[in-house]
Parts: sequence; structure tokens; C-alpha cells
Amino acid sequence: MLPPILSNLRIPVVASPMFIVSGPDLVIAQCKAGIVGSFPALNAREGDGEAPLLDAWLTRIAEELDRHNQANPDRPAAPFAVNQIVHRSNARLERDIEICHRHRVPIWITSLGARVDVNQAAHDCGGIALHDVINNVFAKKAIEKGADGLIAVAAGAGGHAGPLSPFALVQEIRDWFDGPLLLSGAIATGRAVLAAQAMGADLAYIGSPFIATVEANASADYKRMIVDSGAMDIVTSSLFTGVSGNYLVPSIRAAGMDPDNLEGADPSAMNFGGNAAKAKAWSQIWGSGQGIGAVRDIVPAAVRIDRLAAEYAEAKVAICV
Repeated sequence: MLPPILSNLRIPVVASPMFIVSGPDLVIAQCKAGIVGSFPALNAREGDGEAPLLDAWLTRIAEELDRHNQANPDRPAAPFAVNQIVHRSNARLERDIEICHRHRVPIWITSLGARVDVNQAAHDCGGIALHDVINNVFAKKAIEKGADGLIAVAAGAGGHAGPLSPFALVQEIRDWFDGPLLLSGAIATGRAVLAAQAMGADLAYIGSPFIATVEANASADYKRMIVDSGAMDIVTSSLFTGVSGNYLVPSIRAAGMDPDNLEGADPSAMNFGGNAAKAKAWSQIWGSGQGIGAVRDIVPAAVRIDRLAAEYAEAKVAICV
């Protein structure tokens, strides 16, 4: 059974938090259009001695969504989520948890490790915690440590994708878990959203199609590459972050590397928030999921969500016939 905060969305979709790409403009547009918008806390970067940008982002998001809700009582915005990378290399984690707790962030998404204290912080401020997992072992650990729901990151997803088929991953989790379950992996149409539900997920978790939106914090070249590429233009590698992920082949070639001969990386070398030189070195290596063949233009996020909603409704009718 879904908690109330996830039960009244326009369509059953949570927009996934994307490195660099997801910021206040995109989150606000997604929420106003009726789906959960999200961003990684680490995207809010500030210089030494500057006030925490995350604090300002959360203030702006809350104020703009409140204004929208007051002006549109019959069409309130969906809630928003903040993603915390809980890996030990994230030097900002404790500070960012305090900021999110103070702002009473309604949905917390945790990645790269499950921690009891982070889940408790979400609960203490009235929020829920969703943890992303790539297999059933990690799923059980996350629930044991207090997560309220799971995000099954299956093969074909953008970012740190798992290797398992969505059919296998959802089935194994649903054998024992009846709580909130989201599915990620090449979902780019309303038909795919309905398919995720048919497999046993409650909601779809969608990222890459929102790179090609007006509000996304992505370069024009990145957005155009999403539009011009398809599933065959994605390669899986652990080189860039230390964790296996999916990336756009043209961006790797543009950086002077051979996408067919990429070295692996030691997962112990992962670094989030603490290695600016490494982040800069890979800044032009662009992530993407395999579903981008359905993305054919750059549009406002609201238009993309309108299309998802229309396709979802049409698919439901077609299946019921």
C-alpha cells in the first residue's frame, strides 16, 4: 500500500535525481505538472565560505510550490524529493541531512548504501525514505535498516544502473515486500509506466527523458545528443565513478576515448563531493538510460509530462479493450 504522499499523483511517476542536470527549475516544473520532482543534494554546490546553496534551493522550491498550490487549489503540485549519496566519501552528508531535516523534506531518496540514521532523520521530520537497489540482497538490507520503500534500478537505467532484468528484480522483491516499490530502467513512455505497474511496481522512476527539457541544467549539446541517440548509443562502464553506469557513446568519443575499450575502476575509489578534479575530468561524459529512443525533441518538462499522461491513459484503455 502506498503512503498518502505518493497516492495522489497525476500519473504514477517519480522523476529521478540526475547528477548536475536536476536543479530547482526542473524540480519545480515536474512537481507543478503532477509528478514527484527530485534532485541530488550534491548538485547544490557552493564555494568555500559561502552559505549552503542547498538551503537556498529548498527554500525556493517550497515557496514556489506553495504559491502554485494557493493559486491552483484544484491542481496542487506533487511533493518533491532530495537524493542523498550516503557513501562514506560524501563529506557533506551530515550537513546536508541537517538542512533537509530542518526544511522538512517530504521524500528522501538514498543511494550507495543504506543507513539507519538517515532513514530516522527522514522519519523525524515527517518524511519517507526510499532507497535505490540493484538486487534483492540490497533490497532486504535497506528495509531492515528502516527504509519505507524501494527503487529497483534494473538493466537499462541511466546513471548507476543494475545488471538485472526488471522482470526478475521486481519479482524477487515482490515475493516478500508489499510496500512502495518503484522501477527504473529505460522507462520513457506512458506505456512503459503502465508496464512497470503490470510487473508489480507501484510507480515508475524516470530520468533520461527529462534531460531533453527546457528546464534541465544540461548543455545544449547534451540535450541534443539525447534526442539524436538510441539504445545502441549507450555503453556500460565503471570507469567514471567507480560504480557501473550507463553513458552516451558519442560523449565518450568526443572526450577522446574508445567506448569499446574502457578500463574498469576500483569501487573503493568512489568519491562523491570530495574530488573536484576527478569530477571536472569527467564533466563531459554524459549519462543516459536506454529508453531515449522515444525522446525526439527538446520541450518544457510540463509538455513531456502531458505526453506521458496521455500515453498512460491510452495504454490503460487499450489493455482493457
